Amino acid sequence: MIKDVKKIVLAYSGGLDTSVILKWLQDQYDCEVVTFTADLGQKEEIEPARAKAQSAGVKEIFIEDLREEFVRDYVFPMFRANALYEGEYLLGTSIARPLISKRLVEIAHQTGSNAISHGATGKGNDQVRFELGAYAIDPDIKIIAPWREWDLLSREKLLKYATENNIPVEMKHKSGGTPYSMDANLLHISYEGRHLEDPKNEPEESMWRWSVDPKNAPDKAQEIMIGFENGDPNSLNGKKLLPHEILEQLNILGGDNGIGRLDLVENRYVGMKARGCYETPGGTILLKAHRAIESLTLDREVAHLKDELMPRYASLIYNGYWWSPERIALQTLIDHTQKNVNGWVKLNLYKGNVILVARDSKHSLFDPEVATFEDDDGAFDHQDAAGFIKLNALRLRLNKKRK
Repeated sequence: MIKDVKKIVLAYSGGLDTSVILKWLQDQYDCEVVTFTADLGQKEEIEPARAKAQSAGVKEIFIEDLREEFVRDYVFPMFRANALYEGEYLLGTSIARPLISKRLVEIAHQTGSNAISHGATGKGNDQVRFELGAYAIDPDIKIIAPWREWDLLSREKLLKYATENNIPVEMKHKSGGTPYSMDANLLHISYEGRHLEDPKNEPEESMWRWSVDPKNAPDKAQEIMIGFENGDPNSLNGKKLLPHEILEQLNILGGDNGIGRLDLVENRYVGMKARGCYETPGGTILLKAHRAIESLTLDREVAHLKDELMPRYASLIYNGYWWSPERIALQTLIDHTQKNVNGWVKLNLYKGNVILVARDSKHSLFDPEVATFEDDDGAFDHQDAAGFIKLNALRLRLNKKRK
């Protein structure tokens, strides 16, 4: 138990875990609990969380639409880096945690609370992400992590506790047993638990919520065009849109064409391997499009440097270091590279695939006169290649002679 807790702000969804946590906090800490529910585009009704909190006796309830801030200030900066964790994961859960942590602390200051609480388990990454973020913003904040204090260490036990305390929660999975552990926002939806805990089990088709089975996607490719300005998408099919609107539309287009499914065994920061399934249709499209426009506009060595730094940047986000000085330093470098990443990219969406078909930029470094296979009128002197090759071969030749 954390000592000297006067008032708590709880990150609250109204789902099984946080509904149980709300009651548990009220009983164990005997103090007022403030609830905070963030609308990050999770495609769920947010307002029911208000009714549930009110029925539990909560007096201060914060429900905030953070979709625009989430995409503009967190998702898009991350995509400027082309970030992928372990080569595949688009960091949909990871990137939402810094914003939630920030608002938890800000609401704590606003309401006179001296503690925050979250529903992350003691085995997962989210406890690290929430708490590193909170401590980076307020070093003195108290943090209550019920999963590290109570004995309700399974979802079955949570359901039993909810039943015994008349807590309304989402019913069990339709096939019986506990539901999937899911997290959703505008960037993705994730699934863990149930039979996914054995990597040899295939995901149930009924599990996927945002995308059709690629085999059942339309037989005709859908063409789209994404515009970019300073590395960020700013239009879709010629229409200027707000950041969150672009991602919303791409999620629909991608989902309709079976794009963005991922079944991954990943290495958690706490040391274990874990299996999760993800749907990231809009993000999958954006990554392909952003790399395409960068291929025209970035200098070779800058592009390669970005690729070298990307795994480190992705790990910082995955592990919860969004507010760290090293992530901020890397972001400054990444943002500097994006000033000429402007133009448009045309793609075909087809049965789970994102196929690049065209791109253009007024800041393109591609010179057709130099790259042509036809007569270039002296734009490139082929004889220069001989000296270039000999200089680069010098160390190889010397090394062989020494042997």
